[in-house]
Amino acid sequence: MLFDTHVHLNAEQFNEDLEEVISRAKEAGVGRMVVVGFDRPTIERAMELVERYEFLYASVGWHPVDAIDMTDGDLAWIEELASHPKVVAIGEMGLDYHWDKSPKEIQKEVFRKQIHLAKRVKLPIIIHNREATQDIVDILREEGAEEVGGIMHCFSGSAEIAKECVDMNFYISLGGPVTFKNAKKPKEVAQEIPLEKLLIETDCPYLAPHPNRGKRNEPAYVKLVAEQIAELKGIPLEEVENVTTQNANKLFNIN
Repeated sequence: MLFDTHVHLNAEQFNEDLEEVISRAKEAGVGRMVVVGFDRPTIERAMELVERYEFLYASVGWHPVDAIDMTDGDLAWIEELASHPKVVAIGEMGLDYHWDKSPKEIQKEVFRKQIHLAKRVKLPIIIHNREATQDIVDILREEGAEEVGGIMHCFSGSAEIAKECVDMNFYISLGGPVTFKNAKKPKEVAQEIPLEKLLIETDCPYLAPHPNRGKRNEPAYVKLVAEQIAELKGIPLEEVENVTTQNANKLFNIN
């Protein structure tokens, strides 16, 4: 069984054909998925979906791009939702220096608040990082995030940074980019980080793996990510499937 640890089935790109997308995922062997909510509308939709589908779980948090919009009421709401039996993580949270909607200092403050929240509710965290690696690593260390651990989502950094994150109790999650021809760093990470510390994801509808690059991504394509990791490590696909699924079940505390 494959476990796609990061999907946005709550995105409007899936409004028209969600049932077909889920059916294709099942056919590809995807048995579980975590739907990630990152603002009011996407969190509400994620919660609707996990109530409807037994094999879906939710992560709830606030995206750094929208950090400037988050209120204390939003934070309290996320903390309340954290007690729902199908909420398995807090996030995605982190820093995004690519877009300039939210000032860096506000992003950092919102990031720290969500780490504190995760520690209170004892749930792992899902980290979004864009062009902010050192600040993210520093904040995780300063806030003692290893207490809850979590996922470096769609990791694009170096193997050295990946090892630092593993030492802080984080799993490294690889998505579509590991299949891209010139994606040197993700391929090195796949080779150097032990399978016991890897997870797989699509981040659908974004970042579709080769040969679907540029198209809408969907959970069925997580198998292409697993196949690439198996090839890079020189191990059977079944081993990648089994171990990454065990890793996800352990992290999210799913029996």
